[in-house]
Amino acid sequence: MRRIVILLILALHIAIVASAQTDAQFSQFYELPSLHNPAAIGRTDFINIRAAGRLQWVGIDGAPKTFLATADMPVKIATKRIGVGLVAQQEGIGLYNSLNIGAQVGYKFKKFGGEFTAAVQLGMLDQKFDGTEVYIPDGDDFHQGGAGSDIPTTELHGTAFDVGAGLWYTHKYWQAGLSATHLTAPTIKMGGENGGDAEGEQIYEFKAARTLYFMALGNIPIKNTLFELMPALEVKSDFTFTTAELMARARYNKFLSLGIGYRWDDAVIISLAAEIKDFYLGYSYDYATGGIHSGSSGSHEIVLGYRLKLNLGEKNKNRHRSIRVM
Repeated sequence: MRRIVILLILALHIAIVASAQTDAQFSQFYELPSLHNPAAIGRTDFINIRAAGRLQWVGIDGAPKTFLATADMPVKIATKRIGVGLVAQQEGIGLYNSLNIGAQVGYKFKKFGGEFTAAVQLGMLDQKFDGTEVYIPDGDDFHQGGAGSDIPTTELHGTAFDVGAGLWYTHKYWQAGLSATHLTAPTIKMGGENGGDAEGEQIYEFKAARTLYFMALGNIPIKNTLFELMPALEVKSDFTFTTAELMARARYNKFLSLGIGYRWDDAVIISLAAEIKDFYLGYSYDYATGGIHSGSSGSHEIVLGYRLKLNLGEKNKNRHRSIRVM
């Protein structure tokens, strides 16, 4: 176990001084599309609010714990329709903690029998590393004396401006979008209490990799039944690592849905969800297909949602009926 902890610390150290992907992973991505694509906002005439929590690789010390909140809605300005949204993501991995906050705005226009949204996201990346908790054994059979002197043993912190963009198309029975996060590939310089200004203080850098996403969602009713098929696909790449996730779901009477999915070379996923009026509750379980499953009981994820109907019509709320036609 001690060796496993040391390996986790070393992996985190490499991530700090080199580069790493900062976007959280959620198996129920189909319910959280604006996390990776800012254009997936204002798709309906509702205020949509989502909160999610994910415990990954339960049973392994220092495994990722992720929390997410999103909100979006359409807005009508004169005859133009736009979408606005907010997203906040927090993730802890071992001694490492990240926070990603963004504001989203998108312009909507009708084309090809559906609606396009082109959007941008402006936000902030905040990174922390708690080096005060670092422990490296000395003088045993696996470590040399003084090993690990380059690993920080103080609290490190840094922030950077972040930009994302996306395009989303909504049709009656399907939706799809392309997006890119961390377009400027921001580099966060992480220093101690003095922010790296003190003479001789070592600076650690974190570089957020540009990441491309493609997402497609389906909503296909089965004729003469109360069932719908709701397939979902997400492909992502940071130009070094590429992966894909496919989910097949069926929904009954717009109430209960059950799905099974697969994340390439990573996990098999089972999901269950219920929709009661304007409330949503979803749960998913990941069973790792790689060697890590021997040390973990799997990954658990919960998504909570609420929606509130908006009136974006042209009706005059102050209109009254003439007594001549009553």
